Amino acid sequence: MNILIVYAHPESQSLNGSLKDFAVSHLQAAGHNVQVSDLYAMQWKAALDAGDNTEPSPGPFQPSQDSQHAYHNGTQSPDIAAEQKKLQWSDTVIFQFPLWWFSMPAIMKGWVERVYAYGFAYGVGEHSDTHWGDRYGEGKMTGKRAMLIVTTGGWEPHYSARGINGPIDDLLFPIHHGILHYPGFTVLPPLVFYRTGRTDENRYSQMLYELTERLNTLENASPIAFRQQNGGDYDIPSLTLKTDITPEINGFSAHVK
Repeated sequence: MNILIVYAHPESQSLNGSLKDFAVSHLQAAGHNVQVSDLYAMQWKAALDAGDNTEPSPGPFQPSQDSQHAYHNGTQSPDIAAEQKKLQWSDTVIFQFPLWWFSMPAIMKGWVERVYAYGFAYGVGEHSDTHWGDRYGEGKMTGKRAMLIVTTGGWEPHYSARGINGPIDDLLFPIHHGILHYPGFTVLPPLVFYRTGRTDENRYSQMLYELTERLNTLENASPIAFRQQNGGDYDIPSLTLKTDITPEINGFSAHVK
């Protein structure tokens, strides 16, 4: 299996760095092909701007239109095109990052914004009154798996259903549903390590055990059962759940079967 790890942490000797190195070694020893996009080491440019098109259009910068033009005309910045090739090569993508201010680090968000070009990750498929594009379960990432490996300093109960930080599934929903399910990835449940600031040798050994178990089941683990946009559960073009679909549930959880 071809596995891409998109990794964001500025310190190679951090806990995240150690977990990433272990994951690469373990996956390669199991016979997988692994590529790593170490965003800080690459000094990845996070900002989406007119410079992402080597032949920018005249007039004001328009993110979607300029992205579409560059992608279809082969004038994307070389770093963007290289990451898109990695995505096309991959069977599974692992996004590994520390949870900073309730989301991924800015450098990783910038990777998404620049690499997910119009025509590559969005803006694909038929757009009509009966089919609102190939997205949310369809699209160019269909057939590929994705998983998050997340570290956080907070305790696990802080991220429970009644925890002060909010449920971890809710915090990760914009990434799982919006960044991964939207372009068609099959999304696996996340691996979250809590209270990482108190990691001792015993806890670290337990982390490696949990990580090993998840890496060994990348190909057959049951995914999060997100609903497909064009699978019959949503009215189109309003894109709201049909009235007979779990009418008692609202919010994020309504979009999981």
